[in-house]
Amino acid sequence: MLQPFVIGLGRAGSGLHLRVLAQAREVAPGLFAPGPVVACDTDARRHRPDVTATDSITAAAALLDANRTVAHVCTPPQGRAAVLAELAEHGFRRIIVEKPLATDLDELAAISTLRERHDLDIAVVSHWLDSRLTEHLTGLVGRGRLLSITFDQDKPRFTRSCATSGHPTAFDVELPHSLGVVLRLAGAAELAEAECADMRFADTVLPRLGSARLALTHASGVRSEIRSDLTAPIRRRRITLELDGGRVVGHYPIGADDDHAQLDINGRRAVFRDDALTRWMVRTYLHHLRPAGEHGTFGLHADIIRLLTAAKERTLAHAR
Repeated sequence: MLQPFVIGLGRAGSGLHLRVLAQAREVAPGLFAPGPVVACDTDARRHRPDVTATDSITAAAALLDANRTVAHVCTPPQGRAAVLAELAEHGFRRIIVEKPLATDLDELAAISTLRERHDLDIAVVSHWLDSRLTEHLTGLVGRGRLLSITFDQDKPRFTRSCATSGHPTAFDVELPHSLGVVLRLAGAAELAEAECADMRFADTVLPRLGSARLALTHASGVRSEIRSDLTAPIRRRRITLELDGGRVVGHYPIGADDDHAQLDINGRRAVFRDDALTRWMVRTYLHHLRPAGEHGTFGLHADIIRLLTAAKERTLAHAR
């Protein structure tokens, strides 16, 4: 059995990882060590009674066997290398990192160096790749010629954008999820276009946190476009595939309150359960229990960071 260790009890750690770990324990109880999850957060106000909370990685390491522990890095993406370096110093090798893996190429290079130097087995949260909807889409692409992909990810994010600074642009919030799916379906790509807008409301202006758009040209000949509006009045996660046999529209679940996905193939709609994050967590713990090579998500997310960095640099140059 493996012991979960959650670093950071903000929204990702407390609202996502602890919740999903509880669900994963019900699905595969033999994977997880009994007893409370160990966690650390420097802010004691975030500590919860249902976890063994500490205020540092060093304090938590004294309670854990690093060889039987999976560390969940749920801190903001800026400064991830420092957290991973501290985990490596204490002997932790099995690691799950929240997306995005990094926010720029320098941070990505530092993480890559740590990974190689300390033989870290890093799995980056990529649950949309384990989604049943993505599996259906992959099957459809395998049976027909894919022409184009359009992805729309909209949600109002005013409060969190004002309260936190962990995600520096709109490219860093939703796009790592959709970009991973697009690369899985259409293959390697180069950046063709990029746009980014400020978030504006009342007397507040948050630079580059309002919306983001990027267009990609894939080596397969497919063209894809991903759009995300963090000022939208509604939530949606919609993917549209144009195939030589018609149009396919998929809707990923938009929140923890309902885990159903929808798929429309030429006007015929199907609705099904799609708790992708729990599924991904169980599969990732199985990998960490019996590793057979790399997890496979690190290289994909390195490509994602390179494309997003290129998009951010292009939009910043246009702004200047």
